[in-house]
Amino acid sequence: MRDERDDWSEHAPSADDENRFRDREGGDAYAAWHLGVDRQHSEESKGRFSFPFGDFRAIHRCAVISLESRAAQFDHDEIARAAKRLLEKIDSD
Repeated sequence: MRDERDDWSEHAPSADDENRFRDREGGDAYAAWHLGVDRQHSEESKGRFSFPFGDFRAIHRCAVISLESRAAQFDHDEIARAAKRLLEKIDSD
């Protein structure tokens, strides 16, 4: 069964999980799990990265659906298009 957008609220890592991952793996590894970068935030800030697509172990379909919707809602067209392509790839497998 495929997960749906609302499933992301249950699958998303907690703030503590994010912090542990970032402390253990570093900022670059943390950034790699996000499609968005907000250069107004410092490089050390978790707030610099947005639109996560997984839980640091696996890509989640529900995360991609959620981020595509949020990106479109806030006029982040490039991110929305990237999410759509990623979702198409997930669904084709």
